[in-house]
Amino acid sequence: MGTSKKTILCISSYEKGFDFIRQCRDAGWRVLLLTSQSLSDADWPKDSIDEIFYIPDVNKEWKMQDVIYSVSYLCRTEKIDKLVALDDFDVEKAATLREHLRIPGMGETTARYFRDKLAMRKKAEEDKIPVPPFVHVLNHDIINEYMDRVRPPYVLKPRSQAGAIGIKKVFRKEDLWDEINNLHDRQSYYLVEKFLPGNIYHVDSIIYNDNIEFAVASQYAKPPMEVAHEGRVFCTSTMVKGTKDEKQLLALNKKVMKSMGLKHGVSHTEFIRSEEDGKFYFLETSARVGGANIADMIAAGTGVNLWREWAKLETTPKKYEPPVAKKGYAGILISLAKQEFPDTAAYNDKEIVWRMHKKYHAGLIVASNDKKRVDELLESYTFRFYEDFFATHPIRDKATD
Repeated sequence: MGTSKKTILCISSYEKGFDFIRQCRDAGWRVLLLTSQSLSDADWPKDSIDEIFYIPDVNKEWKMQDVIYSVSYLCRTEKIDKLVALDDFDVEKAATLREHLRIPGMGETTARYFRDKLAMRKKAEEDKIPVPPFVHVLNHDIINEYMDRVRPPYVLKPRSQAGAIGIKKVFRKEDLWDEINNLHDRQSYYLVEKFLPGNIYHVDSIIYNDNIEFAVASQYAKPPMEVAHEGRVFCTSTMVKGTKDEKQLLALNKKVMKSMGLKHGVSHTEFIRSEEDGKFYFLETSARVGGANIADMIAAGTGVNLWREWAKLETTPKKYEPPVAKKGYAGILISLAKQEFPDTAAYNDKEIVWRMHKKYHAGLIVASNDKKRVDELLESYTFRFYEDFFATHPIRDKATD
């Protein structure tokens, strides 16, 4: 192409990562975007993108052979220096392309630990990281032995979906076998896990040269699976810093990152504190920025933009300088709304720093140096959201938007 600029190819089957793209351009890199054909009208930051390439999709799903052919053809005229997946569903695609094109970065084996729920649990178990009892849906004798040993309820999970998509909670052994048998030839793509009641937490991290340079722990108000399956207002907020619980979570997160082998990048990792024994258990991790606008909440509380920091990791030629985080707190509320364009103007406290602008959704982020004030507002606003906006919709079995 006759240019000395380095080129980064961003892969995203969903509409996200705008700040990542902008930061790459600010760093002087050429930015190419590979995305879904169905997103041809999306509001991408085109002033920061040199070229956009579209892959035919069905509900954002791509044929991998099409991807390999397309990117290989692109490489006839483009020298791609970095290749980054912006969405959880694209981590494996990016790893396959790196292996095929011999581009440095996370390969297929490591990517499995950040996409395959069975692989990450097995690796954690091998490295003495506590996980809920689980079994691969494979050998029926072993599954029966598991159910004789582990009492219900159980959770049947697809190995490579995101969030709560495709997850089913089952209360009896007979019902679990019905669900398993209904999977037919797709049984091996699932696992069964003991359902542990308890609070769910997440740790969002920046990793550089195997070291965690930034990490913040937060707690969901309601488990994401409950929000998705039973219809609830989504809420999470940053935890009080320096507490015993926060320290335990950060230490456990460090063990998880070392176990899974993330050398540099960002991660969103979830844990549960069991009501039965009070211990923290690892649930799942990912090699990407957390969804549901969690990155916006973290930026509001700490001043750290995870999307931009991730881009700096990928594009900075010299040693990455981690950000200095401010000691603030933030929380986010998001709900499906019964109105097409919900009006949140009546929510007017000075701590509101962000409002969601999306059809049939209402959302706010509040931030303060006072954790108690954040909690007070979230509690009050959650009640009001149910009165003013709340709507519910059955969760889909697979990703569609």
